Amino acid sequence: VSAKTLRFYEHAGLLHEPARTAGGYRDYDPAAHDRVVFIRRAQHAGLTLRQINEILAIRDDGRPPCDHVIRLVDHQLAEVERHLDELRRTRRDLRALHDRLADLDTSTCADHRICSAIVGQS
Repeated sequence: VSAKTLRFYEHAGLLHEPARTAGGYRDYDPAAHDRVVFIRRAQHAGLTLRQINEILAIRDDGRPPCDHVIRLVDHQLAEVERHLDELRRTRRDLRALHDRLADLDTSTCADHRICSAIVGQS
């Protein structure tokens, strides 16, 4: 990740502020690398930074976050399934609209203020 991303993670509370070198540069310990890898993988799984921060806070308290992660992943999976259902319905509606448009007599389009294929008139 970029230095800008690391600073963002620090500001968001996802990374602890690192030690500084004599020259003022950030000096991350090896655990920061593992934490960044976790953050990136959790983001790719669809978790929000707020949710990731919750997981890290539980771990930082010395407790295993597994039960919390299970609940978050279950919720995220349900959301993805809901979105997929919506996308399937949208695809079905778009296919039907496409079929109506394919049969549309465009010479009559000027007679309507709104596209007749969309409002369902042929």
